[in-house]
Amino acid sequence: MSIGVSTVSDTANMTKDSGDPICVVDDDPSVRRALSRLLSLEGWEVRCFESGEQFVAYASKHGVPLVLLDFSMPGLDGLEVQTILNELSPGSRVIIMTARDDSSLRSAATKGGAGNFFLKPFDNEKLPRAMHCALDA
Repeated sequence: MSIGVSTVSDTANMTKDSGDPICVVDDDPSVRRALSRLLSLEGWEVRCFESGEQFVAYASKHGVPLVLLDFSMPGLDGLEVQTILNELSPGSRVIIMTARDDSSLRSAATKGGAGNFFLKPFDNEKLPRAMHCALDA
């Protein structure tokens, strides 16, 4: 199974723990759509954002239990968003997604508190498992 897309207003209807939705931040609409579908099938409510700025505006007003965060985006990149989220919502879990395997990026993401780091394209069975682990931590 591979990944498909969504926009800022995209929110899947299903909810896992009837709390705040899982957030997906990626500038690629096909990735947002695919992740929204995949995670909805897993039973999560999903909210998608096409930029770091849109997500930060949302996170400043809402709880964020977990965010799947693309590293490379126009405007705020994933590490900048992660730093801001750490200030806004210190308990939020972060999983970084990227098409670029870079040890310095991986190190910076981990130091910033990212619970996991996935290279695109990634295994659609491993991602939900990692999310469960992150939320249970």
